Amino acid sequence: MIYQLDLPQILEDEYGGWLSPMVVEDFTAYADVCFREFGDRVSHWTTLDEVNVAAIGSYDNGQIAPGRCSDPFGTKKCTVGNSSVEPYIAAHNMLLAHASATRLYREKYQAVQKGVVGINIYTMWSYPLTNSTADLEATQRFLDFYSGWILEPLVFGDYPSVMKKNVGSRLPSFSKVQSEAIRGTLDFIGINHYYSFYVNDRPLEKGIRDFSLDIAAD
Repeated sequence: MIYQLDLPQILEDEYGGWLSPMVVEDFTAYADVCFREFGDRVSHWTTLDEVNVAAIGSYDNGQIAPGRCSDPFGTKKCTVGNSSVEPYIAAHNMLLAHASATRLYREKYQAVQKGVVGINIYTMWSYPLTNSTADLEATQRFLDFYSGWILEPLVFGDYPSVMKKNVGSRLPSFSKVQSEAIRGTLDFIGINHYYSFYVNDRPLEKGIRDFSLDIAAD
């Protein structure tokens, strides 16, 4: 595993870490060193661990470094952040960084080292509380937001349609070049699964939202 919630502080101070597209180049350079130095002993590379949790924990509820969030969404009192926007920006740059590192490995190392590259996500399976259409749709919404958010761009080149609808302009978009570059950059998918739960629909009034409220919105 190349990265797990341990971004160097200097990159956070210099340009905002995962909130800046500059991180893509730095992450790729870091991955290059790992591939070069350890590739003769590592056959399965995970670029980033639990991308969805990293984005939510660091930039929505503020539980994980750098502890950014905004009222009333954070689970603690954050001094900086925007829970309605930053989780999506961070995840976007994480996806671009993963894809860049994966392409580098395939072009420079894979033929000789014979390894594979994937990504890891935190999964929570969901079941509809009832068989109503609303609950069935809410269950699918959760899956699209929590897992599809990370996986669909890497498989299809874009975010789930419900995310684009509910999040709107707060969700970064992939250019055509980026979409083509990230699509297919998975040799395997790592899954951290701990529990499942039941989901029911909870309509919301329009207004400012964080990640959780975007999921709930119908």
